[in-house]
Amino acid sequence: MSEREAPAPPHAAADVTEHVGYRLKRAAAALRGALDEVLREHGLTVPQYSCLELLDERPGISGAELARGTFVTRQSSAVVLRGLQEAGLVTRPAVAEHGRALPVHLTPAGLERLAAARGAVYAVERRMIEAIPARRLDALLADLDRMAAALGS
Repeated sequence: MSEREAPAPPHAAADVTEHVGYRLKRAAAALRGALDEVLREHGLTVPQYSCLELLDERPGISGAELARGTFVTRQSSAVVLRGLQEAGLVTRPAVAEHGRALPVHLTPAGLERLAAARGAVYAVERRMIEAIPARRLDALLADLDRMAAALGS
């Protein structure tokens, strides 16, 4: 048997907790937990809130576009949309006017719920970014965009 050489790590790190991917995942998990907590008070989940935000920006987009924009599968998006419809927060026609896409729109109740939840979500994000010097925020955002682009996203 031959011994295989271990691959070189991507950067100097004492252990896995010092890897960029680990740190990104840790930050994402902390953000998700904080958002879960504040959105629960508004009767929303993170995927539901994400859908409401995207629909506010792009009214009438399809369920497939919502899935892509909220980083979930079409099946998961369909479940989220069904819950939002049952809660009276979005509308979607039973039959498509053109093609197969069913455009989704916020209802007045959806707009109201989004407005109420948005302040809580923004407070979480504000708390998160206040942990870094303001002068570094633009560089951080650019770095995150470059990392996503490097991975094809």
